[in-house]
Amino acid sequence: MSTIAECHIGIDVSKDRLDFVVYETGEFFDFVNNIKLFPKIIERLRTLRPKLIVLEPSGGYEQEFLFALLTAGLPASLVNARQVHSFGVAVGHLAKTDRIDAALLARFAKTVQPTVSEKPSPAQIALAELVNRRHAMMEMLTAEKNRLQVTRTNQAREHLRKHIAWLQSQLSDMDRELKELIRSSQTWSELDALIESVPGVGPVASATLLALMPELGRLNRKQIAALAGVAPFNHDSGKKQGQRHVWGGRAAVRTALYMCVVSGLRCNPVLKTFYERLIQKGKPTKVAIVACIRKLLIILNTLVRTRTPWSPFL
Repeated sequence: MSTIAECHIGIDVSKDRLDFVVYETGEFFDFVNNIKLFPKIIERLRTLRPKLIVLEPSGGYEQEFLFALLTAGLPASLVNARQVHSFGVAVGHLAKTDRIDAALLARFAKTVQPTVSEKPSPAQIALAELVNRRHAMMEMLTAEKNRLQVTRTNQAREHLRKHIAWLQSQLSDMDRELKELIRSSQTWSELDALIESVPGVGPVASATLLALMPELGRLNRKQIAALAGVAPFNHDSGKKQGQRHVWGGRAAVRTALYMCVVSGLRCNPVLKTFYERLIQKGKPTKVAIVACIRKLLIILNTLVRTRTPWSPFL
């Protein structure tokens, strides 16, 4: 086992195993992904004196270990899997094994230097998991409603109706739990009031932002837009000016903001005027909607940072 100052470590996470690669030395080791082994793994990592440890989402199997790393004070970063994939294509990593993936993450850590993740509190974890569960239940409800439209027999339709009613009941219970969880924290209650003061933004969107975008109010407008995946990136080459595209980001946050914009175009004068001006300039509807999402997010970021409620004159 070798040690080196300020090394960069990549971790490939699966349900059963954690694979580690140290970029500077090429050292490889692995452990069973078991919470009982986390203290031993963390002690091993401490001896390596890491400057940055990088892992990517793996169906939720990474969450417990990421929390353990951050709780132990180790500099860990959970990065966007799509960014890592694009980085791998750019540097010629075409093969795929757990060890190769860990090595790619270690190289990504060294080259890109992503920001260290913040340690979530137990309450933050509970809120995020409840929000994610609600999102999954909504997807199930939509799927069942779609099935009901194409199902012909009465027996099957009755089963679908019962399941739809149960899902709707569960969603109502979740909404109450989300409200209670937010009210249990004075900070969350204050932020929730600020966020919901914006016309078009409701309690579900507010809970989503509190749970999945805790950086709100602490980043500048460009950073927060990029984090949500609504910052346009140039595609220019020489004299050619390509169409700008949004890329990456947190899909659940973007979806919540989209629903807010759809509602806000009817009741929010700032968004409505902004959208109409873009359409008059010949912008496609999709481009105008994304621009409105970005504008709404920047407004919310400003409100949270300044602790100022909504005003149409912002």
